[in-house]
Amino acid sequence: MKRTLYKAILFSTALASSSLLYAADMSKTLRVEFDAGATGFDPAKVSDGYSNDVNENIYDTLLTYDYLARPIKIIPNVVEDMPKISNDGKTYTFKIKPGIYFADDPAFKGKKRELVAADFVYSIKRLLDKTINSPQSYLVDGKFVGVDELVKQAGQGPLNYDTEVEGIKALDKYTLQLNLTDVNYNFATILAMPAFSAVAREVVETYAENTNAHPVGTGPYMLKEWKPGSKITLTANPGFRKEVFNFKADKSDPVSVAVAKEMKGKVIPQTGNIEISVIEEEQPKWLAFLNQQLDILLRGIPQPALKEALIINPENPLDVKLAPKYADMGIQMQRKKMLEITFYFFNMKDPVVGGYSADKIALRRAIAMAFPRQETIARIRRGQAVPVEYAIPEGVAGHNPKARDGAKFDPAKANALLDAVGYKIGADGYRTLPDGSPLSVEMGTGTAAIDREWNEYWQQAFDSLHLKLTFKTGKWSELSKANREGKLQMWSLAWAADYPDGENFMQMFYGPNGGDSNFAFFDLPAFNQYYEEALKLPNGNKRQSLYDKMDKLIAQYQPYIFSDTRVRSIVTQSYVHGFKTHPILSGWRYVELDK
Repeated sequence: MKRTLYKAILFSTALASSSLLYAADMSKTLRVEFDAGATGFDPAKVSDGYSNDVNENIYDTLLTYDYLARPIKIIPNVVEDMPKISNDGKTYTFKIKPGIYFADDPAFKGKKRELVAADFVYSIKRLLDKTINSPQSYLVDGKFVGVDELVKQAGQGPLNYDTEVEGIKALDKYTLQLNLTDVNYNFATILAMPAFSAVAREVVETYAENTNAHPVGTGPYMLKEWKPGSKITLTANPGFRKEVFNFKADKSDPVSVAVAKEMKGKVIPQTGNIEISVIEEEQPKWLAFLNQQLDILLRGIPQPALKEALIINPENPLDVKLAPKYADMGIQMQRKKMLEITFYFFNMKDPVVGGYSADKIALRRAIAMAFPRQETIARIRRGQAVPVEYAIPEGVAGHNPKARDGAKFDPAKANALLDAVGYKIGADGYRTLPDGSPLSVEMGTGTAAIDREWNEYWQQAFDSLHLKLTFKTGKWSELSKANREGKLQMWSLAWAADYPDGENFMQMFYGPNGGDSNFAFFDLPAFNQYYEEALKLPNGNKRQSLYDKMDKLIAQYQPYIFSDTRVRSIVTQSYVHGFKTHPILSGWRYVELDK
């Protein structure tokens, strides 16, 4: 790769900025909802989407996304321009904009604290600190020159942050240089992830006992209140640099055109506060929106309300309109096919459902074949989803639209498969393991009514196979912790794109990522080899061929049961302006309320 300097005209930020301070309208509060609680707000310690949505608005990353550009486009955020790339694509040099400050905090002892290159050096190194045990460490492990030695020297103790390493270093106060061990074609988009936000070392050290509860960033909002599992309140950062909305509209999209017109020239953020309520149950969420207690339903019209709220074409369930009675209320709807896959997974280390022998594979495959996902799409999703047939969803580089690797519903064949490998039905009507010992599977599940709907289908699936099933009920954060510790046999999750490339999905099945993003602890040498080869390739035929082989291995060993990709109907109240669904960003900072 030749020495490259991104052209400013192509990548110039659409947010004009200056050093002037700005205060948003503090009388206005944007009210939104989560269906589960955030786990915390230390960028190095969290990976769930709820926490990241909040962190995106508290902290700053080097790069970010153009709010309105489609396909999505990376732009500078706190840097003067896109990075200067040299050394055949392995060296990235950034110039931090002077005059950007962290929100005031006692940790700064009454002094203004400017954002500098050393803050990014410290923040990126934290992802590798064994004492932090970052769920995002897979993004940086082995990626920077000289850092592996630093990690090795630390052992299981804290990193020596004062030791300079070639891979992550500040050349001067405002110049950051990152030296990669190899070319990474997704590096710019990875740097836009909230995990790469800048934190201040003195803040982390001041609140060392609970950094998740004391976020201090340079972003447009600050954490005002956090009641875990219940409520999060953000308030505008009075010291946030002045940024003016100047994104260009996608002229083929009426919503984009309207947003660009109504927000042009306005200072960001317009809204003084953001209130996030955790509402696990679907029906109360819908009622809260109809009663104008919520301004936006970020995760779309809840599934129980879809039949009432939408006019659904019976010939094509994805062809929908908002029901007239809601359209007449001024409610606006935007459709969004998620860049995600939803799935169930098995703990591959578990002695009952895990392992790579023929009988274990047969058990997992039979369970997958007994689950009626087309029926759940029709009855629970109300047709507002499509089945996942490939590990990488549509809209993400590396997706193969011809693949059909999801398990086919066929309980008869599933039973025959179990019979063939020795899972015999005992006197109590349940199957035993091939060695005759008892067989029971425990699945993690939430506490909401919608979880019980899913559980009924799973109970029917296990009953059809004569397999005993129990449920381990818990809050999302509790189950997430148990899963990282390898204490769940089965659970369900959704993985939404952190960046729109297949690598972000295939890394979920890479062995060394077990316990982090590899929820199943799947560790197959052939898959790992293909994955490592694919990392060295740009998007193209060679990489696609490797991805197809990897997808086949996932289908063959069945550590995951692919479920569906949701098509959400996101609604806003009539007085909400500036909101445009984005594949990656939350977009809260651009919302204005006219009420």
